[in-house]
Amino acid sequence: MINTIWLFMFLIAILSALLQFLLGHNIEIFSHIVNAIFSNAKVAVEISLGLIGIMAFWLGILKIIEETGIAQKISTKLSPLFKVIMKDIPENSPAISTIVLNMSANFLGLDNAATPVGLKAMEQLQVHNPKKDEASDAQILFMILNASSITFIPITIFMYRAQMGALRPTDVFIPILIATSISTLVGFLSVAIKQGIDLKNKILLKWGIGFGLFIVLTCLIFFNIDYEKRILISSVLGNVILVLLLGFVMIKALKQKAKAYELFISGAKEGFNVAIKIIPYLVSMLVAIGVLRSSLVLDALMDGIKYICGIFNINALFVDALPTAFMKPLSGSGARAMMIETMQTFGADSFAAFCSSVIQGSTETTFYVLTVYFGAVNISKTRYALKYALFSDLAGILAAIFVSYMFYSN
Repeated sequence: MINTIWLFMFLIAILSALLQFLLGHNIEIFSHIVNAIFSNAKVAVEISLGLIGIMAFWLGILKIIEETGIAQKISTKLSPLFKVIMKDIPENSPAISTIVLNMSANFLGLDNAATPVGLKAMEQLQVHNPKKDEASDAQILFMILNASSITFIPITIFMYRAQMGALRPTDVFIPILIATSISTLVGFLSVAIKQGIDLKNKILLKWGIGFGLFIVLTCLIFFNIDYEKRILISSVLGNVILVLLLGFVMIKALKQKAKAYELFISGAKEGFNVAIKIIPYLVSMLVAIGVLRSSLVLDALMDGIKYICGIFNINALFVDALPTAFMKPLSGSGARAMMIETMQTFGADSFAAFCSSVIQGSTETTFYVLTVYFGAVNISKTRYALKYALFSDLAGILAAIFVSYMFYSN
């Protein structure tokens, strides 16, 4: 899918350039495309190399978090909930604790730990699956919770915003938290209704009511605060939570007499490799996006959507953030590149960049999650998994746009 899209991005841009050259006598169009290729390739490398330091720091901290059992503590708290929602899985199954550990890792932003643990959980769920080539209800629910997973601390988005020069990189903290919460809630409720999960269960009601109240109250509180305070409070909360998390991790390591420094160094060494690894992905997508924009195809598409918005008297500020939304379900690296390109084009503190960042944090990459998780256990029949996952994505993206207007607009 992403291979076809990437090829068509270039081919459509080249066709557009040819038409403008032959019919519109635009002799500069090919020069603009070539300049975009060189400049965007350079920007991709500069961004990746600029991330080495901060990437190394947070991977070092995340290594300490893993080793001190913080994710495991959260896992213990969440286990009763997952025993209720995965009714076909025996209570003594190791899949329950592995699933909760995966969700805990996602919650803390431990991407490197979340994926291998998630694959292990899928293998354990497969043990209880009577039809080995067809996804079970529990596997579908697990996949959708991963595809819409709440990330409490979206470190990578903060890092990219800082790298691109945002005045307050963490000002998207609360908007992302609201959008990803709505995505997860919609994904879970839609699957729960489909699977006939007892939504009146006391444990489920407690979590559901608490979750719903958090979203509603947060929206109401911030909706009644003026623009400057909304952005400032969101940024301050993000910074405070990050610093307190650091303090908590250090105290935990001290109490357990963990070799925190050695653990940090071990994790930080991965930072260089991660930053280098993303260079090809950023180059491929940023260049493709740059070619589309320089050929005026992307601008024409966005202008068309803005025109339609104008007909229905809809505020069209969100339209410039839509490339990230279009790419998000298909490719994590592609969506990330779209977000960066939006910051580069409109400015890191523009509404488009703000909205694009919130969209980026609202959901996971559905096609990637579905392919990897089901592919790991040789499941070819995914039943209704994709349809419900994309519905969850849509809810998250719409929530991201709405919350961006609520926070960013004066």
